[in-house]
Amino acid sequence: MIAHLLCILSYNFNTFVILNVYSKLTMFCTTNTLPMDLLLKQGSLKQEVESFCYQIVSESNDQKVGILQSEDEQLQPSVSKNSEGELSRVKFMSNSNKITTFSKKPKRRKYDESYLSFGFTYFGNRDAPHAQCVLCKKILSNSSLAPSKLRRHLETKHAAYKDKDISFFKQHLDSPENNKPPTPKIVNTDNESATEASYNVSYHIALSGEAHTIGELLIKPCAKDVVMRMFDEQYSKKIDAVQLSNSTVARRIKDLAADIEEELVCRLKICDGFSLQLDESADVSGLAVLLVFVRYRFNKSIEEDLLLCESLQSNATGEEIFNCINSFMQKHEIEWEKCVDVCSDASRAMDGKIAEAVTLIKYVAPESTSSHCLLYRHALAVKIMPTSLKNVLDQAVQIINYIKARPHQSRLLKILCEEMGAQHTALLLNTEVRWLSRGKVLVRLFELRRELLVFMDSAFRLSDCLTNSSWLLRLAYLADIFTKLNEVNMSMQGKNVTVFTVFDKMSSLLRKLEFWASSVEEENFDCFPTLSDFLTEINSTVDKDICSAIVQHLRGLRSTLLKYFPVTNDSNAWVRNPFTVTVKPTSLVARDYESLIDLTSDSQVKQNFSELSLNDFWSSLIQEYPGIARRAVRVLLPFATMHLCETGFSYYAATKTKYRKRLDAAPHMRIRLSNITPNIKRICDKKTQKHCSH
Repeated sequence: MIAHLLCILSYNFNTFVILNVYSKLTMFCTTNTLPMDLLLKQGSLKQEVESFCYQIVSESNDQKVGILQSEDEQLQPSVSKNSEGELSRVKFMSNSNKITTFSKKPKRRKYDESYLSFGFTYFGNRDAPHAQCVLCKKILSNSSLAPSKLRRHLETKHAAYKDKDISFFKQHLDSPENNKPPTPKIVNTDNESATEASYNVSYHIALSGEAHTIGELLIKPCAKDVVMRMFDEQYSKKIDAVQLSNSTVARRIKDLAADIEEELVCRLKICDGFSLQLDESADVSGLAVLLVFVRYRFNKSIEEDLLLCESLQSNATGEEIFNCINSFMQKHEIEWEKCVDVCSDASRAMDGKIAEAVTLIKYVAPESTSSHCLLYRHALAVKIMPTSLKNVLDQAVQIINYIKARPHQSRLLKILCEEMGAQHTALLLNTEVRWLSRGKVLVRLFELRRELLVFMDSAFRLSDCLTNSSWLLRLAYLADIFTKLNEVNMSMQGKNVTVFTVFDKMSSLLRKLEFWASSVEEENFDCFPTLSDFLTEINSTVDKDICSAIVQHLRGLRSTLLKYFPVTNDSNAWVRNPFTVTVKPTSLVARDYESLIDLTSDSQVKQNFSELSLNDFWSSLIQEYPGIARRAVRVLLPFATMHLCETGFSYYAATKTKYRKRLDAAPHMRIRLSNITPNIKRICDKKTQKHCSH
């Protein structure tokens, strides 16, 4: 058997290798008790013998090394090379009995400067470079560093430059554009792009408040039609990968809302303080919905966002409202100590569920204060009026309800107004909940008084009011005064409204009321345009009784507003305008007042005060004047009105309609009522599986 092995080795190796193998095989066989033939017949030991032979042969420095082959097969060597030019790793396959041979280090080509005449430079290691075309930047392997191969690339790919000399390619190589390092281009796969597109479309669906099915039923077909008309059918088919089914859009919206909530929680954890605004209402399905908004400082501005939108499953009590908010705070580890104020529609004397919730919040946040919405104060103040004016207001509402409560009457009035060429074709409905409707309702009624006089049946008991000049004079005055009050109300609404803004508006209104009362006493009605135009139209004057009622109403309104908005000595006036402070305010300590003096002496800060809003001005000074700026921001944080909650419930009612009663509207509200834009790229990166339907 040993002779058989040596015979096979002699086929490829010299005498020195054969003698070396023979001597070592003899020593191997002497260490075993069984003969050589039996060792080779045993399958478990045959592989060991073959491995030993391979180890002997591999130690030699010859070019070829073989592995044992069976007697019935012929020797068929195969060569394997690796990219590094080292000896190939032996693949030992005893079961298949194949032979694998090994070659020495392959030849590596060098780069020559003359190759630039073919438009090629080298790339990578100078000892084993790759060929790179200076025209198209394509990189070829080291084996392509041959003049014939380089010339073939130039003539086939860049035939227009095949006759150029080497100076042309050298100039092209030394150009600034070619000297720039290559910028790696990250290309998303089709699944990743489809997933991001699905999130973007879902985000816009949530912002619009539309049904989830609009994505698959309307947006996707429209997008395909547009792409097909503008490009071709091949690009249009790629839109099919964007998943916009009902369930997919719902999942996408929840992911977007979760990302916004995560960002908001991170901001609240690092802020110095925040204030809350909360209210509760019932939705179309009968659930009690709680909305909580938060105001906080972030970067160099004061932001307002939706903190919480939850439905109260059990009793909608004050304790339940507090538990809902407290659970959110504890879940996200937000400190109650940072809460500086809670704004609600519940007055201090009011005993209700919102007032109870505010009391519990102040218990866990001892430094927090509570405030009553200034819009509610304004609405309560304007309800008081003399009996004669109150009767006119009630009768006007009855006339409007007589028409609006009967659809047939409304259609007939519309036809009549169109035939008479009236400015409007319908009346507006009055409601006590919508404060702003009262002025618009009365103005519309007064403008359609002629059409209503023709339309009204004489049997209706209030039809004579439209021919009574005294009644119309009172109606004109009510239309004017409520329009002015509505303008003040609108100016106090919006985002980033501070208490200073509201009290400035109320101070202006108080002065106007005194001026209007004095003008009416002098029988000057220029401040009431509707009343003044009507007096000119009928060429008449106002009776003393009407003047007395108007003056009484104006002065009574002023005294009521003073009750709801008392004029106090504002110790925080330095926040409104720090450059007018000449003595130390009582609310500041000596160190803060010294910082205020430094601040007001800075000319650049004075210029910023005239250019920025009050919130942004103090927020921008946190780094330079941290002590005094933080005190000012704490004064500006409390909400002045309940505008955000009122707007939020309007969006909620428009999103969760009677046709979508089972909708979980909380994620939609998080997206629609937040100023934070979700990071869609971050959401997609978190997904372990980039599949268009996940």
